[in-house]
Amino acid sequence: MRAPLPSGGTIRVPLHSPKVIGVSVSRGVRSYQEDGHNVSCIFIDPEELQVGLKQSHGIEWNLNKIYKDVANQVVFVGIYDGHGGSTVSDHLRKELHSLFESVDKSQIPEVYDWVKSLGGYFKRYKGGALAQWVTDDHYGTPPLDLEARATLAFLQADRQISLLKESSKQGSTASVALFHTLDNPPKPFYTAESISLTVAHCGDTRILLCPTDGGCAHAMTEDHHAEARGESARLRRLGGTGIITDSFGETSLGDSRFKPFGVTPEPEVRKKLLKGVEWAFSVSVSDGITSVLSDDEIVDLARNSPDPQQAASSILSFAEELGSEDNATVIVVPLAGWDKPRGPDKTKELREYRRRQAVGSERQRRM
Repeated sequence: MRAPLPSGGTIRVPLHSPKVIGVSVSRGVRSYQEDGHNVSCIFIDPEELQVGLKQSHGIEWNLNKIYKDVANQVVFVGIYDGHGGSTVSDHLRKELHSLFESVDKSQIPEVYDWVKSLGGYFKRYKGGALAQWVTDDHYGTPPLDLEARATLAFLQADRQISLLKESSKQGSTASVALFHTLDNPPKPFYTAESISLTVAHCGDTRILLCPTDGGCAHAMTEDHHAEARGESARLRRLGGTGIITDSFGETSLGDSRFKPFGVTPEPEVRKKLLKGVEWAFSVSVSDGITSVLSDDEIVDLARNSPDPQQAASSILSFAEELGSEDNATVIVVPLAGWDKPRGPDKTKELREYRRRQAVGSERQRRM
């Protein structure tokens, strides 16, 4: 991504530098890797971002005062957890960020017709976040906001995946975090005073925020397992009771043979306006981490790390110490309050106890 210099011109910020964004990945004890991730800078029409900020946060973002060559930048952080194989998660790793950039409201009627053709649950689908664009007549309709863009991108991705032969037996969860700096002049996300965060989520990957005041984990996602109260109620209401166990039955991309029963790729979208100095970092994790660590343990392990890479590595290493055998991915994105979290490490004693209990376990012997 680019950032303006006080003296004029711009500099390039290397998102894949471990000093900028930390990523730690492990195959666990599995013979193959089904997790995927992507960290990119994507470009979205600033006028569309302007409309979305007005709708979501009541902010009048004056484009006349913004550096035009950087106003369209959005940092994209995606984490994907495949099941049944790696084909779907790998497709999302390669394609979903590009779809966020390229989708257009003119595509919505065709995508809507495809979704309706899935039958079952989707016979009643009204378009959700895309409802106002499902007809061919788009005259006078507003630009897509980030919720509509995310929904269209997820549906387009699932439509592409449906053409892959593996899609009937494979699927993937997906959590995407979009960081849009609102400062004028614009600053990189890790020093920005004001950031619009949009999270699009489908499944059981997880995105957490760590505030500087107290350091308690703030979840931006909710797991979409079939047995979760909200999800099971949705499936019962739509005739999808008792469809599957394990990874299938949650919201996901792929799993095409179960789509009529309510296995939907439509993301849950949440938005939050962040005052940068009030937040230390965000962390995205797959269920190889959350199966053994609580949200507060995850953020406490990352707090006070010298850089984002060390933070991500600390989370992954401790999960492996406790016996996580699954594929695991951790992505840590620093914010302006990176070195300012206050309050005690509330899970330190618990982690030390759990570490002692794990000593001598089969997993530790393999390490």
